[in-house]
Parts: sequence; structure tokens; C-alpha cells
Amino acid sequence: RSVQAAFLIALVVLWYLATTRWGVSSILLPNPVLVVQQLWDILKSGEFLGDLRVTLTELGIAFAISATSGVTIGYLISRSHYRIRVFEPLFAGIYSVPIILFLPLYVLFFGLGPASKIALGATSSFFPITLNTIAGFGYVDRILVVAARSMGASDLQLFRYVLLPAALPIILTGMRMGFTVALLSIIGSETIASLAGLGHRIVHLAEGMEMPRMFAYIAFVVVIALILNTIVSALEARGRRHM
Repeated sequence: RSVQAAFLIALVVLWYLATTRWGVSSILLPNPVLVVQQLWDILKSGEFLGDLRVTLTELGIAFAISATSGVTIGYLISRSHYRIRVFEPLFAGIYSVPIILFLPLYVLFFGLGPASKIALGATSSFFPITLNTIAGFGYVDRILVVAARSMGASDLQLFRYVLLPAALPIILTGMRMGFTVALLSIIGSETIASLAGLGHRIVHLAEGMEMPRMFAYIAFVVVIALILNTIVSALEARGRRHM
């Protein structure tokens, strides 16, 4: 923690020196003191609430769709080694393609509103969740399955006491990865084609050359992302402890 704190402090000091002593243009890099002042004004005025609500709503709906469909489809695929051999490489190949490239198609189909961001976020996060679900359920030690069957376990008991405990850590990791990917995709798409949201606000300020306020919003988004990632990681750790 001390090294992390020292790194952040050193970064801010270098930033301050670059803007006050080393002649870096304020158009490219505003003074951090001005950025902090703008950030405080943003928080005090509450102007961020509308954009934050839009972004979090898009994120929540997109993740709910991808988590539900990803776990369901991943489990169904994992029940057959043939389906695993067919779909796992296929999904892995699609996952390697930057989904943001298809944003113009999403905008064409769903418009500039939240629907296109939700669709993009759900698509982006679907693949890591599905792939981890397949890995979790599909590669459970066969000895455990055979032992449970030999003791008369039903399909429900097999799922509850063998498959789910063995697969849950990997599924939770996939959920965390999917959440992060969804957040990045939604904010990224808001900066390209959107009518509202934190990403749209940042681009709007950049077009107006309001650099200190733009950097303040960037810092705000970074903090929000860190908070959300911390919450999701804590939920993942709690889920692992209560398996």
C-alpha cells in the first residue's frame, strides 16, 4: 500500500511540475490544482448525477443480461464434451475480436440512446462469463462425479453438492471479468456515439476545450470504476468463502 501511495503521489508531483515548471501547455495538460477545484465544483453542484445515472443504468442492465445468458448457455454447453469442443474455441475466437468495432452497427440497429450501449456492454461481457462457466462446469474432476453417482446422487444433488461448488470460483472470476469489460465498453461507446452518460460528458467538454473540467470528469470516472471494481471483487471473495 505504501508503494502504491508513493507512486500516485509521485505521479501527481510530476504532473504539477510539468504544468508549472516544464512548460507543458495547459491545453494538453491542465494544472492539477485547477482539476481538483473543478472536481470539487462538480461534486458540490451535483451536475454529474444525471450522467452517472445513465451510465450505471446501462451497466446494470447490460451485466444482468450477460450474466444470466452467459451462465445459462455456458452450463448447457458444458454438459456435452461435443458442444464444448464446438463452442469453446468459437466463443474464444469471437472474444478476441474488439466488440467496439461493431458499435456503428449497434447504433444503426438501436439508435444513439442507451439501448445501443446496453447491447454492446452485454455482448462484450457475455463471452468471458460464458467461457468461464464452460471451464467451471465442463472440467470438474470426473472422479468426483463418478463418486457422487455411485452413492446414488440425483441430478439436482450432483449439481448442488459437486458441480456448483467446484465451478463457482471460476464462474465468479468470469463474472468479475465480464463486469469490468461491460464497464469499459459502455464508457468507451459513450465517448464515440451517445446522447448522455459520463463518456459523452467528457467528449462534450473536450470539444469545448474545457480541459480542467474534462480532466476532473476523467478522474471522477476513474474513482467510480475503482469503487465498482472493489465492490465486485469483494463480492467475489465473499462468494468464494461461502461456497
